[in-house]
Amino acid sequence: MKVEEHTLRSLSDGSLRTGRPLGYVIALWVLTTCLLPTTQGQDIHFSQMDANPVLVNPAYTGFYEGKGRCGLIYRNQWATVSSPFQTFAVTGEASLARSRTHPRGVSMGVFAYNDVAGTLHYGILSGTLSLAAYTALDKNGTSILSVGLEGGYGQMAFDPSKAEMDDPSETFEQRKVQYPTVGAGIAWYCQVNGDVQTKVGVAARNINRPNISYMKLDDTYLEPRYNLYARAECRWWPSTSLMPALLVQMQKEYHEVIGGVDVKWYIEESAQRQLSIGGGLAWRVGDALLADFMMEYDAFLFMLCYDTNISRLAGASKTIGAFELGMVYRIARRARSMTIKCPVF
Repeated sequence: MKVEEHTLRSLSDGSLRTGRPLGYVIALWVLTTCLLPTTQGQDIHFSQMDANPVLVNPAYTGFYEGKGRCGLIYRNQWATVSSPFQTFAVTGEASLARSRTHPRGVSMGVFAYNDVAGTLHYGILSGTLSLAAYTALDKNGTSILSVGLEGGYGQMAFDPSKAEMDDPSETFEQRKVQYPTVGAGIAWYCQVNGDVQTKVGVAARNINRPNISYMKLDDTYLEPRYNLYARAECRWWPSTSLMPALLVQMQKEYHEVIGGVDVKWYIEESAQRQLSIGGGLAWRVGDALLADFMMEYDAFLFMLCYDTNISRLAGASKTIGAFELGMVYRIARRARSMTIKCPVF
């Protein structure tokens, strides 16, 4: 986030204090980015792109093997700088209708997240409902197009109880703001052959550009966020896959680019058991180096990701950025054969 010149002045006037000077600066910095009329709000983000795809694009609702999917993800960031910035999300998806004669259908998803940042516990609580319709573009179902829509409701709030005012009579007129959000996305899946599959999607969130001003002004908004996501899986050995990925996100003048590659080893693939492990490296341009590890056991998928901070905050953070834990459970998941199968069936 960009800190404006008048934001820096507000940090130096001493009108608000906490027991931890550095924590105060970061907490107030996050707070003022939503209070000041010239700044704009930003969405949360996770480093684990594949942990819960519905968080990336509503069109990925229903892109799984089985009848349903649910997941959890937790992120802890900048614990060495101030009070940790913590984000927790839960997701759930289910198939509403599927054709028995042709790969097409409709799926519904829901996700909610809670984000808490800094000493003043500035937080976002949001819930979203998504709906996606998909259909095969060929009779074999090797090329599938999905379109998704989403609508949600969010609340931003902070806790001033840990703030000390120079003038005890000073109070905050409003401590929370509520807003609706609307988004849409489109995704394409293609199984090139038995050893190669790809998926690409683009999405837009906050299309309605909701007002998030605590002072009920008309110039503080949650800006639209656009993203492009691409992932491929190539079986270059019978039991090993190479999986490059790319995520590009833009929100007004802010942007995020993550590129990397994972290697996945299929230890066992049978009707009785599915067991695989994987790991890889990625780079969030100008911000962090990412290392991730995953383990798949039958219907469960467990993930761990660690961010090493290389941004201008590296000195204060001691290069410690964030870590994420994630888990996904796929309901009535069928065991895979050696051939890569469509993520919808």
